[in-house]
Amino acid sequence: MPDIDLGKTSVRALNAALHALSPESNETLWLVKNPGGKHAIAAGLDAPVTVEIDGPVGYYCAGMNKLGTVVVRGNAGTGVAENMMSGEVRVRGDASQSAGATGRGGLLVIEGNASARCGISMKGIDIVVKGDIGAMSAFMAQAGNLVVLGGAGENLGDSIYEARLFVRGAVKSLGADCIEKDLTPDDHRILKDVLGRAGINGEARPEEFRLYGSARTLYHFHVDNAGSY
Repeated sequence: MPDIDLGKTSVRALNAALHALSPESNETLWLVKNPGGKHAIAAGLDAPVTVEIDGPVGYYCAGMNKLGTVVVRGNAGTGVAENMMSGEVRVRGDASQSAGATGRGGLLVIEGNASARCGISMKGIDIVVKGDIGAMSAFMAQAGNLVVLGGAGENLGDSIYEARLFVRGAVKSLGADCIEKDLTPDDHRILKDVLGRAGINGEARPEEFRLYGSARTLYHFHVDNAGSY
């Protein structure tokens, strides 16, 4: 079990060691101490290993994650799990803006609050936030599921495509082309599955959430909708 102290070892050296791992490696659990808010920790993972980070991290932690599991025992800076492909990233504290941005797969769980633009341009990732999310979250969200146990800030889902936004609390305002929708049995099943994978099924029931998605009026330019672009 590698034990890395970022007070003595550089992030570059840590990431190089992680990138050198093969899927068959028996070094499946890595402990990272003294992260000190450094940027890009555990970015670009491409092996089924677990990286536990004991403290706060800076920008783009676990960015481009594939197959790995990353646990942050603290707060995360901008772009945690940005462009994530698969695996799981869990933040025990709060996350700054653009959490899960452009994510294509996998699961991101934020146990605190997330700032503005959470899930911006998400493309298949599942994001669960136990607290609140900030303004312009899920802007241009294309696919995947954003589940929020708290409330949402202004302009939720602005210019959304086909992602599902499940929010249990109050929503300050909806963005362009985002509307509330009725939950179908399939939506209930998907929500229950995401909550279960996040390990918080007992903290929230699917019937407590409202669903938001695309009204599908901005897919193609039409002069009648010019003011909404």
